[in-house]
Amino acid sequence: MRILLTNDDGIHAPGFAALHSALSGLGELVPIAPLTVQSATSHGITYHDPLFVEEVEVAAGFSGTAIDGRPADCVKLTLTTLWEERFGAGSKPDLTISGMNSGANIGINVLYSGTVAAAMESAFLGVPSIAVSLLIRDRNSIQWTRAAEHARAIIDRVLEHPLLPHDVINLNLPRTEDPEAAIPAVRVVPMNTAPLAEHYERRDSPAGQRYYWAAGSGLNFLHTTEGSDVEAIFEGAATITPLSFDMTDSTRIDQWKDRLEVSPVAGT
Repeated sequence: MRILLTNDDGIHAPGFAALHSALSGLGELVPIAPLTVQSATSHGITYHDPLFVEEVEVAAGFSGTAIDGRPADCVKLTLTTLWEERFGAGSKPDLTISGMNSGANIGINVLYSGTVAAAMESAFLGVPSIAVSLLIRDRNSIQWTRAAEHARAIIDRVLEHPLLPHDVINLNLPRTEDPEAAIPAVRVVPMNTAPLAEHYERRDSPAGQRYYWAAGSGLNFLHTTEGSDVEAIFEGAATITPLSFDMTDSTRIDQWKDRLEVSPVAGT
C-alpha cells in the first residue's frame, strides 16, 4: 500500500514527523507537504502564482517533497501530476493521511482546517483519506510521539474496514501530555455546528493606521451539542467523524423544488 502523507503545518512540523514515524510498516509512505505553515487556509488553491517544488531533508531523518502552496494545492498537484511522474501513468495512492495537526479540528473548525481540506481534496479526486489532529492546551507538554502512537492504533482499526474512494475520516485525539498515556476511548460522533465566540483586538500601528488582530482561542464554541465531537474530545475521548465534500442539504432539496421549480410555458 502506498500512502500519501501530507499536512497543513508544513513539512518540518513535529506532528508530521511523529506521525511519519508511527506509521512505519503500514505501507510505503510518500511525504509531500506544504513548505511553510498553512493553518486555517481551508480549501484555498493557487491559480495566479507558480507552485515551486523541492526535495527536502526533514530533521527527523526522512526526506520528502515540499510544495510552496496550500494543503489542497499539495494534494491536487500530487494526485494529478507528481504521483504519476514518480510511479507511472495512471497510478494513485491507496490512501492519503493528513496530519498530525497541531490543534484539534473539531466543530466548525472543520470548515477552516487545511488539514481536513487536504483530506477532502484527496477524496474528491478518488483517494480515500484520514485527517489526524491533536487537541492542544499546553504546547510545552505535548507528547507528540505518544499521540502519534495512539493515532496509528486507531488508524489500524479504521483500516480493518474497507474505505471507499471518496471516504473522508476525521480523527481527533484528546490532549496527550503523558508519555505513557493509555490509548483513549474512541467515539464516532457528528461535528458540532455552533459558531465560535470570536473577537478581534483593535490596535494602531506606529504610523497611526488602525488594524485588528484575531484574539479568539479557536475552541471557544458558543454552545456544545450533546454527543458531538466537541463534547467527546473535551471528555477525553478520541473522535471519529465521517465527512463528505458534497455540501448539498439533501433534507431541503424537495422543499426548494416545490418553491421554485416551474415547467416551461410554450410561447413565452
